[in-house]
Amino acid sequence: MEKLKILVVGANGQIGKHLVSFMQEHDNLEARAMIRNQEQAYYFENLNAETVVVDLEGEIDAIAKAAEGVDAIVFTAGSGAHTGKDKTIMVDLDGAVKTIEAAKVAGVKRFIMISSFDTRREAIQTAPPSFAPYVAAKHYADEWLKRTELDYTIIHPGGLTNEKGTGTVEAAFEVERGQISREDVASVIIATLENDKTIGKEFQIVAGTKPIREAVNSL
Repeated sequence: MEKLKILVVGANGQIGKHLVSFMQEHDNLEARAMIRNQEQAYYFENLNAETVVVDLEGEIDAIAKAAEGVDAIVFTAGSGAHTGKDKTIMVDLDGAVKTIEAAKVAGVKRFIMISSFDTRREAIQTAPPSFAPYVAAKHYADEWLKRTELDYTIIHPGGLTNEKGTGTVEAAFEVERGQISREDVASVIIATLENDKTIGKEFQIVAGTKPIREAVNSL
C-alpha cells in the first residue's frame, strides 16, 4: 500500500516536530515538512523526512507548490506567545487562509486545522485583551475553512504542555477546559488523518481517559 504524503505546515513548531516524527515511524503516512528556512532542515533530515522551504508570509503560489502531490495538509503553524499582533494577523490568520487557498490551487482536498481551544464569537469577547487578537485570528481562519468545499477537520486543543503523551484524551464538540500535551495533540492528528469520519467536524481535546483512536472514532 502506497503511503499517504502529508504536508505539515509549521513543522518546526513543537506540535509539528512531534507530528513529523510520528509520521516517519508510521506504516501508512509520510511527512513533507514545510519550514521557514534551510537552517531548520537538520532535524527533519535526521528523520528522513522531505523538507520544503517556504515562508508562510509569502505568496499563495509558493505554498501551493509545496503542496503539490500531497494527500493532505495539516496546519500547525502559530505566531507564538511572544510575538505582536502583527504576526498574529500574518501567520494565524493570513497564513492560514493562504494555506487553505493553496490547497485549492494544488488540488488537495483533505485539510486539518489546529486551532485554539475555543474560537467562537463569545470567546473573542471574553478573552483577555492580550489574547483576544489571537482568538479572533483563529476564529476567522476557522470560518474561512468551514466555508470551503475542502474535506476539513478542525481540532481545538486545550492548554498545551510539554509533558510526555499519555495516549488518552477527552474529545467532543465541547469539553471542559483543561490541558493536553503537544505529543498527544500530534497523536490525535494522526488518528484524525486515518479516520474519514472526522471530515467536516470540529472538536475540542484535553487530557482524559479514553484511548486516542477510540476517542476520535466516537466523535
